[in-house]
Amino acid sequence: MCAARFSRTQTAHAPRPVVWFRPGARLLIAGQAPGMRVHLSGKPFDDPSGARLRAWLGISEEDFYDRARVAIVPMAFCFPGYDAKGADLPPPPLCAQTWHRRVMAALPGLRLSVLVGAHALRYHLGVRTSVTETVRNWQRHAPACFVLPHPSWRNSGWLKRNDWFAEEVLPALRARVREVMDD
Repeated sequence: MCAARFSRTQTAHAPRPVVWFRPGARLLIAGQAPGMRVHLSGKPFDDPSGARLRAWLGISEEDFYDRARVAIVPMAFCFPGYDAKGADLPPPPLCAQTWHRRVMAALPGLRLSVLVGAHALRYHLGVRTSVTETVRNWQRHAPACFVLPHPSWRNSGWLKRNDWFAEEVLPALRARVREVMDD
């Protein structure tokens, strides 16, 4: 359904969905969209952002990629491409509109949702506040949901300016992930 749209991007690529789940999953990772590296590998968060996210969650790569326990469902299942300046395009809303209700219905055992980045926060929570404000108020959504900035290297400055994130949010997130994964 997005083949024509993607063929018009700077990358002129074909769609390659990268979505990872089984119905028994307990932990949902709802991200933005696969990047080019993930598009090429076909494995979600198979990049430095994924390494940072796994560290934030406090889980091993083996556990992270256990589809029976972890569902990885981005807002767009395919890499949306780059614009003329080489920046990532946003996730096309058509993907979420078409697939997300069906996928969420197939995941009745979810006990924790980890929402990563502005697009996931807006879709799943309906928030229109900034990522910083939403993450700062993380306790409003916990323990069923944790809200995170994107783990991209582009957010390294944000992480330095907001040291409360590592001090406050990450320990609570790791504890909750352990609860859910060890059940």
